[in-house]
Amino acid sequence: MNFNVRMLKNGIKRMATELDVLSGICGKEKMKAVKGMTSWNVETIRADFPVLSREVNGKPLVYLDNAASSQVPRTVIDRTSKYLAEEHSNIHRGVHYLSQHATTAYEAAREKVKRFINAKEAKECIFVRGTTEGINLVASSYGRKFIGEGDEILVSAMEHHSNIVPWQAIAEERGAKIRVIPMNERGELILDEYDKLLNARTKIVAVAHVSNSLGTINPIKEMIETAHKFGVPVLVDAAQSVPHFPVDVQDLDADFFVFSGHKMYAPTASGILYGKREWLDAMPPYQTGGGMIRTVSFEKTTYAPVPEKFEAGTPAIAAGIGLGAAIDYLNTIDFEAAASYEHSLLEYAAARLSDIPKVKIIGTAEKKASVLSFTIEDIHPHDIGTILDQDGIAVRAGHHCAQPVMQFFEVPATARASFAFYNTKEEVDKLADSIQKVIEVFE
Repeated sequence: MNFNVRMLKNGIKRMATELDVLSGICGKEKMKAVKGMTSWNVETIRADFPVLSREVNGKPLVYLDNAASSQVPRTVIDRTSKYLAEEHSNIHRGVHYLSQHATTAYEAAREKVKRFINAKEAKECIFVRGTTEGINLVASSYGRKFIGEGDEILVSAMEHHSNIVPWQAIAEERGAKIRVIPMNERGELILDEYDKLLNARTKIVAVAHVSNSLGTINPIKEMIETAHKFGVPVLVDAAQSVPHFPVDVQDLDADFFVFSGHKMYAPTASGILYGKREWLDAMPPYQTGGGMIRTVSFEKTTYAPVPEKFEAGTPAIAAGIGLGAAIDYLNTIDFEAAASYEHSLLEYAAARLSDIPKVKIIGTAEKKASVLSFTIEDIHPHDIGTILDQDGIAVRAGHHCAQPVMQFFEVPATARASFAFYNTKEEVDKLADSIQKVIEVFE
């Protein structure tokens, strides 16, 4: 190994260890303090998010569009700004100070991801721009290697388009078939039908941990266990679960696990594809270019091992470091208490909206997380969203990239309020009052 390269790698390892130890100490101390609180102190948490203090249309902002993108705490903003202002440089291939420092910060973020989701090793955590890119990577790379003529791909009836369209594309290319796991009127997957769909032709199951349009928490661990009895790997779209409750990919035994940073208090263009090492090693590269090679000649190119094999070109460095900072932030709070608090908000909101005539909640699964989709009789969701915005209330209106779900419930679209641990019951009350105003406008 070249002396300079060896020196660089050793230096990076030392710096990463030092950073991890320091952040771990700070995180543990703050976690002790927060866990000592007798209840969730939402006002303390809200103070960490600058945007929550602003006004919209002359009203205090009520941000209830967290399923689309969560807000970013000051610590993450500051860490990302620090990189851009003081550390900006390309990573992995430079021997100068800035490049080494940026590489250390970026790879430290990968280590933080590994611990956050309890991956076996950091090399199983591939940086991507978000859940969509991660699913496309698996569909393309795994699909071209392992899916062939007559094979079957199982997806659920409640999937986001990002977990449908990539599989349709590879199925069409390879001559495979998409099979759909059905759901009931509550928005819950019918597991008996799922069991029947699995067979020797099934090559992969792709399913959401939490539905982005309904909030349903699917029994992922049970579904993975069932698929593995047939030797079938499972990809979990975790975009809506990782921000809202603790996850453990080893306990779930997930083969692939994909999530976005911008839904978990990090910048956009950050995300992770976790994959079991045996699958990642067996899969060909998704993209090619700089950074993912071992050797290149005009006769033949050989590829680097994971994770480099799947990280061609210059990555979104600032976003990756920001994702690490977001994990640092989440490690300073009692995440289980946050999840419990969010669930209480969801229950409170469901009760408030259920009491309003003409309002219908879409998706009433027994187990839900942080999403409340609803319609108002004879009022289009876009009109609902527009009038709510006049009161400073941000919700999402549309099909939520889940048109098959809308077709199942026979609605063109829904309005969707989605909650984070910085939202309050007072904001839910404002939502309910504003919905009442919407109804009055159209009477």
